[in-house]
Amino acid sequence: MQNVNSCKKRMGRLPKAAIWVVSIIAVVILTAFVFQEQIFTFMANRIIQQRLLSQTYKKDDGLYAGLAGTGAPFADINRTGPCIVVEAGNHLYIFDAGPGSARNIGLMGFDLGKVNAILLTHFHSDHIAALGEMMLQRWAGGSNAEPVDVIGPKGVETVVEGFNHAYSLDAGYRVAFHGAATVPPSGAGGRARPFDLSSEEDASMVVVDKDGARIIAFKVNHSPAYPAVGYRVDYKGRSLVISGDTVPCQSLKKQAQGVDVLLHEAQQPVLIKMLHDQAGLSSSPALAKITADIPGYHTSPEDAAKIAGEASVKHLVLYHILPPIPPVFNHMFLGDAAKYYKGPITVGVDGLLISLPVNSKDIIFHQTVVLRGIL
Repeated sequence: MQNVNSCKKRMGRLPKAAIWVVSIIAVVILTAFVFQEQIFTFMANRIIQQRLLSQTYKKDDGLYAGLAGTGAPFADINRTGPCIVVEAGNHLYIFDAGPGSARNIGLMGFDLGKVNAILLTHFHSDHIAALGEMMLQRWAGGSNAEPVDVIGPKGVETVVEGFNHAYSLDAGYRVAFHGAATVPPSGAGGRARPFDLSSEEDASMVVVDKDGARIIAFKVNHSPAYPAVGYRVDYKGRSLVISGDTVPCQSLKKQAQGVDVLLHEAQQPVLIKMLHDQAGLSSSPALAKITADIPGYHTSPEDAAKIAGEASVKHLVLYHILPPIPPVFNHMFLGDAAKYYKGPITVGVDGLLISLPVNSKDIIFHQTVVLRGIL
């Protein structure tokens, strides 16, 4: 009987508690409505301050790789086109210019106005589409009086010339509006810096050597996209390799020997086949042929894992993810990769920052940009 009375008392108190909760919520909503302009102004100022201060924050000395774009040509809510930002000491380099990646660079806290050079792996559209925007932001954002160097294999001259021509009217408008002191006309666009590798399959050459930062370009196989290259970056004892688009090749394994991080493109053939098998449902008449062709000039997670294992890589990071996959299913994308590489494997997403501090063996991962997708 006593338990029954106790239960009734608690039930009697519930409506009062509910009234208090509803009242508090109502007061909060009313306050937010009444002071919405002040709240918005406060929050806007804080966001602006954080964005601007993030570009002036000085990192500890080290080698940093920011994944500004980890996707492929297929639309992906969590991944823009391939682009990796590398900071080595006081120097900033961009590798590839996939569509949408330029905005992620700013969101990650990198200052496009301070970019020393843009390096291209090859000239497929999904690796160059944002080049014009990057050149523009580097010029206007830094009031630079000289064009940015665009380094790449032979053919880069054609690409840079095309973007310079396409953006020439825009450059004129900006000078007329902002003035030559803010946007010096001489700094608009890019300046092609082509290199030509020898005929050997494992040919390589140094394309940047400045203040301890050394960048080597080496041949990869993305035929019929030729020439195509990958890059190795070394800085004060830390190192990383960027594969670019390629099938497994000896030159890449050679350059990846012992590096801290191998950033390797990856396509999952099992998932590509599933897409191919359903291609008839698409309105695109080309999808079946395209999905049949894709595996022929890319690398699977399993093959990337084999390279990482044979090269004694410390950490394997996959990017240029194909087909699109929600991050919650990243483990499914890896397939049997763990059978061939016993080290850590990370499936890249936009906004991921990899830190390699000098005088250390640490490899630190930090997500700088909130994912846009639900999963």
